[in-house]
Amino acid sequence: MKQNGIIVAGHMCVDVLKKIDSYPGPCNLTTIRSVSQSPGGIVPNCIRDLALLDPSLPLKAVGMVGDDDYGHYLLQVLSTYPNIDASGVKLQGQTSFSDVMYDSEAATRAFFQFRGCCDEFTEDDIDFNVTKGDILHVGYILLMEALDKADDEYGTHMARLLARAREAGIKTSIDVVSEESDRYSTVVAPALRYTDYCVINEIEAARITGIDAVDENEKVIEENMPRILAALRELGVKDWIIIHCKSASYGLDKDGTYIRMDAIDIPRSLIAGTTGAGDAYCSGVLYAAYREWSLEQAMAFGTAVASSSLLTPGASDGIRSWQDTLDFAAQYPTPAVSIRKL
Repeated sequence: MKQNGIIVAGHMCVDVLKKIDSYPGPCNLTTIRSVSQSPGGIVPNCIRDLALLDPSLPLKAVGMVGDDDYGHYLLQVLSTYPNIDASGVKLQGQTSFSDVMYDSEAATRAFFQFRGCCDEFTEDDIDFNVTKGDILHVGYILLMEALDKADDEYGTHMARLLARAREAGIKTSIDVVSEESDRYSTVVAPALRYTDYCVINEIEAARITGIDAVDENEKVIEENMPRILAALRELGVKDWIIIHCKSASYGLDKDGTYIRMDAIDIPRSLIAGTTGAGDAYCSGVLYAAYREWSLEQAMAFGTAVASSSLLTPGASDGIRSWQDTLDFAAQYPTPAVSIRKL
């Protein structure tokens, strides 16, 4: 029975949400209709999601923010949740922030990221003799300069951090950012050897494995998804591998069971924003893993948590208790599921 809770470590920033009419082309202008501020990054997003899903769940936040207005804002937000221990957050440098441009017409977003002190966070900034947990969720790989650096023994410093967590008896989970680069094989792959739960999107999965996930029309190539999951297993992921897409999610457990699950059909008119939806999905999966649910249950719950997050523009504003999340999902037709052995 797990009782030490979940550690969420890594990237912390402030998202400055700017709602625009549509994303402009080069040298063109668009109108900003509203501006708001919210916590962002894997630590504030996932840990608040988890705190809202279950106020009795012990949670530890570990990261780095500046001794500035943005940093104090993030710490103040975390302090409002009684089950979040933010003593592992260090004050150093300048807080990271993102200008998030939300395209009202296409319901998509673009990020302009100032990385700040997140680039200075290393594996030495977390002491597993002090910070106890049953699961460590850490990221974002490709957005943490010090952790992304090469390591002679483990491949990267992120891989070293994950190895240390495992040595302390902690299950590990990672997340990645989607970027246009060829760094995935050298920066992400080493971490997978020390990962128990890998929950990523189709873009990231394709770039890690070199196998196309979508065609020229951005439609998922269904026959490639089992191949991608199998390739991620070959790279070392131990337990669950999940790829979440807009229309469906795809999972593989350690026994070789492959699951394809449709998304919940949320009416487009109800979607207020997609910021934090990926983190919400991960949070649902983490909670399911903590409660020792099956992979199928984890995927269904992750889908439900992500769907509820779409109803509000902020990353965690739409998250509700785990029971209310299940009740919310029950309002819609049960997504189609197919299960088979690979």
